[in-house]
Amino acid sequence: MRFYVDFDDCLCETARSFTEIAARLFDKHLPYEEVRFFNLQDAFQLTEEQYQLLMEEGHRTEILLSYEETPGASAVLNEWIDQGHEVCIITGRPYSVCEVSRRWLAEHGLDRAKLYFLDKYGRDEFYKGSEFNLKLEDYYRMQFDYAIEDSPMAFRFFDHLPELKVLVFERPWNRENDLPGSNYIRCTNWERIRAQVAGGE
Repeated sequence: MRFYVDFDDCLCETARSFTEIAARLFDKHLPYEEVRFFNLQDAFQLTEEQYQLLMEEGHRTEILLSYEETPGASAVLNEWIDQGHEVCIITGRPYSVCEVSRRWLAEHGLDRAKLYFLDKYGRDEFYKGSEFNLKLEDYYRMQFDYAIEDSPMAFRFFDHLPELKVLVFERPWNRENDLPGSNYIRCTNWERIRAQVAGGE
């Protein structure tokens, strides 16, 4: 089988770190459980300038390396790889953070997973001229059996795969969203994801 796996907030606790950054930089104190918008500019009620500073800070090397692993992520992914499945991490991060992202994966035992950078969210808004190593036309030629994703904004990237099973990693910003179809299943943690895949094989 082939897996699509999102990076931020599926493999690591990115949004939790951003709540700390927003508090430190702008005195914006928003508990993680109250982050109701995937768009952090809306979540923290930031100006354009503040939002750009937030994103730049959150993508500095030492900050990216400090993100905590989402519990169970590396164990489940390595189990799938050991079973002969292909794990593709499809991230909306800009390609400029490729090296540090690969380093994070290696430090968490995920160096065997493939890593692709796809412009899911129009990241030029905070990294001018940013590049991505996976073009949309090439992505749409890829086939997956399962996708693990937290962002409702990314669901549109699954429309061409009607048989795809999408395991939605439940986060505060997607709990109130209606899921697009019966092939979308909410999962609260990696053990639930593992069980869904094991039951569907």
